[in-house]
Amino acid sequence: MAETDEFGEELADFVRRVAELKSARSVPADELPTVLDAAIFELDHVADQLWPRFQRLSSDGPSGIASTDRQEQQLLKALFQRVPVPVALVDRETVVRRLNFAAASFTGVRAGYATGRPLTGFLAHADRAAFRSQAAAVARGDGDRSLTVHLQQQPSAPVRATLTALRPSGEPRSAVLVVLQPADSRVPSGANTPGPAPNLTETTRHTVLMDLVDAMTTTLLSAPGEGRSAVPERAAEVLHERFADWVVVDTGAARLSRTTVLGPSDTTGPPGAPGLSDTPGPSDIQGPSEGRRPSAYAEVVAALAAQDPAACPLVVEAARGGSTALQVRPEDPDVFGRDTSGDPFLVRANVTSLLCVPLTTASGPVRGVLTLFRSGGRLAFSMAEAQAMDMMSRHIALAMARLN
Repeated sequence: MAETDEFGEELADFVRRVAELKSARSVPADELPTVLDAAIFELDHVADQLWPRFQRLSSDGPSGIASTDRQEQQLLKALFQRVPVPVALVDRETVVRRLNFAAASFTGVRAGYATGRPLTGFLAHADRAAFRSQAAAVARGDGDRSLTVHLQQQPSAPVRATLTALRPSGEPRSAVLVVLQPADSRVPSGANTPGPAPNLTETTRHTVLMDLVDAMTTTLLSAPGEGRSAVPERAAEVLHERFADWVVVDTGAARLSRTTVLGPSDTTGPPGAPGLSDTPGPSDIQGPSEGRRPSAYAEVVAALAAQDPAACPLVVEAARGGSTALQVRPEDPDVFGRDTSGDPFLVRANVTSLLCVPLTTASGPVRGVLTLFRSGGRLAFSMAEAQAMDMMSRHIALAMARLN
């Protein structure tokens, strides 16, 4: 294959040189002997070099070689898919090219969904930069590497990732072969790893969403006239835990202000979270009881409550454009801004999917922005849920307009 490519390049160079010789026919007569010598040299090159190489390549039986190569490739593909060890083939940017059956079961991600997406998108935020760096080093020939990472859907179980360089046939650059295996006895297999979607019928999913819409409508219609700001707060209480782990509400027209932040009721925080405390703490904006150290989640809630919405790119874009944003495994950890210590909020809250919905009617202005997070092993927001949330956001905006 390499010899054939080299022959093709040399033949292409010859064609370009012949074109230059043709254009040299208009040179003065006293310079024609030089051009003639060059033409004779090119003819000798064809007769002595290119033609023998062409005959040799032809006599090797390209059809037979191609057939053998195809059989070998099919065999290697079958072995790759059936090998009982979780294996992924990625490029130097960690984009998945192939994911075998064992790796799909191990990670809980379908091979068809993973292909073309960065493998780092399925890892915890804290592990992504290190994995990218090691993959790039392996791809450029710095040797094999191994590191411990955590899957985003199973953050409590460490995974050992072994990386080695691989040069696919006929490709100019090396790829990276990634072997995944549990780093301890806890194996995130398909039996205990949440899959990409539950096995529910369309009718059941529709019923669950309609129950949520009914609860939201009932709350909005029965809410007393406590003022416009109370409407999104009551809506946030309906969505909290039932629909999302985190609910953040920003209200205002000319300038947004943060009015509500609700975090997970499990105030012990995510496994392995920095600043983790065994002492329970509150999950809302209120501070912890005297004598208690704030939990990891309570600290995040307080930091989110103190954040200026203008420093949150996702909220600013939703307020400006008036369109819903749905992100599954957000690639950019800074999309919701950073806290005062410089840590991304999405990383601190262990966000695996998010919905950012502007509170606006069909023709009215944006009256606020509602942001929902899901974290840990909870299923990601679906398109159907985003559509239902878009409808509920219009109902909330109408309720707010009614109290003007």
